[in-house]
Amino acid sequence: MSIEHSLEEQQLLEDSFQRAGSRVTRREFLWSIVSGGALLAAVAALFAIDPPHAFSIPAAVGCLLVLALASRVNFDTPLGCATPVQLAFVPLVFTIPAAAVPVAVVAAFLVGRAPEIVRRALPPSRLLVQPSNAWFAVGPAAVIALAHVDPWRADPALLIAALAAQFAADFIVSTMAFAFTRHAALSMLPGAGWVYGIDAALTAPALLTAHSVHRNPIAMLALVPLLGLLAVFAHERRKRLESTIELSNAYRGTALVLGDVVEADDGYTGEHCKSVVGLALDVGGQLGLSAARMRNLEFAALLHDVGKIAIPKEIINKPGKLDPHEWEIIKTHTIEGQKMLDRVGGFMRDVGQIVRAHHERWDGGGYPDGLAGRKIPLEARIVACCDTWNAMRTDRPYRRALDHHVAAAELTAVSGSQLDPNVVGSLLEIVSAEEGRQAAAAATDRFTLGAAGAPPPRLGYDSAHQAC
Repeated sequence: MSIEHSLEEQQLLEDSFQRAGSRVTRREFLWSIVSGGALLAAVAALFAIDPPHAFSIPAAVGCLLVLALASRVNFDTPLGCATPVQLAFVPLVFTIPAAAVPVAVVAAFLVGRAPEIVRRALPPSRLLVQPSNAWFAVGPAAVIALAHVDPWRADPALLIAALAAQFAADFIVSTMAFAFTRHAALSMLPGAGWVYGIDAALTAPALLTAHSVHRNPIAMLALVPLLGLLAVFAHERRKRLESTIELSNAYRGTALVLGDVVEADDGYTGEHCKSVVGLALDVGGQLGLSAARMRNLEFAALLHDVGKIAIPKEIINKPGKLDPHEWEIIKTHTIEGQKMLDRVGGFMRDVGQIVRAHHERWDGGGYPDGLAGRKIPLEARIVACCDTWNAMRTDRPYRRALDHHVAAAELTAVSGSQLDPNVVGSLLEIVSAEEGRQAAAAATDRFTLGAAGAPPPRLGYDSAHQAC
């Protein structure tokens, strides 16, 4: 149960925190109706297979109350939360008829949420999701009902089958719920497998309690101190996760502030950096970068020229060619940028490595470290390519923006020497598609408005920048 979560997991955690205190979404409402109706049908089938029989009311009430208490102990996970309900669920299965188990679990979950409803800490609509959360109870209830055996008389094989059915039902329904309500990737689900490992571990003490509660209902009270201890751990985990998310957001906020500082210091450079961001993200997405690398690419593209804050303005804004001394000074902006981002810390150190390397060349002739080929971070190669394209496609103090076809030819000419050929290919594919869409839109506008002869629109990367 590590708190070292990937960026994707952090984003899902933040979304889970926000959802927990908000009203159900439309998709959650639809899922609640569908899953709730299916649960009702499953319960009806269980009643037909194995009609209820007499049971101990005090033992059932004790199990329900402890189950309600356990449902309030939430260990946050990227896809929601895990609760130690297994401790009380197993004794409940041993206490009441199998067909009544899912209904009892829903009732316990509703009771567990009642205090939050009373305090208005939870919207009443959140109660709609509780039937879906109770689907795990259908698996073991079905195994016991089909076997027509009282649980306390079941052999180990039947109990293992019931546990396996519980995990299977929970996994299948949870997968469907996350896919429908959260659009969560299936690749995220195996990472939550530790939840089933914990449930399996809790099953052993739960079985000991289950054999006792059938004869002595007060035995359920032995679980309360353990639940209290788990609640402390869950609360501590929640605080640490919130701190992790807040720190990550603070890094992002600092990066955005630095972007504003760059723009305030030099409007041309600031606008250029912002223009490079969108194109870099398009290329990164086409090259299949992970969410964390896309985040680093985004901020590296935004801040690739942040080091120019430390460069004299008369050099930055010089309209003519730089002399050798000025050139050596301006080349230091990559190192200065890395130093600034290293001081921010966190993932911005990784961004700093990209900023440092964004003027390296594919053939090793770049600066500041003379890296070549794949030794240059891919994100830096993407920024370099998008930076070059944007510089050619925007007006400069000493020349007008190059035509799309001329800029594409220039980019192709330096592919394999200055720039990564794969990145160049991806970028040209993206900008050519965009040029085609804009040309088609312009043709449609001319047809609609009768504006024959109007010039085609340019790509949306407008700025002025001294390439260096």
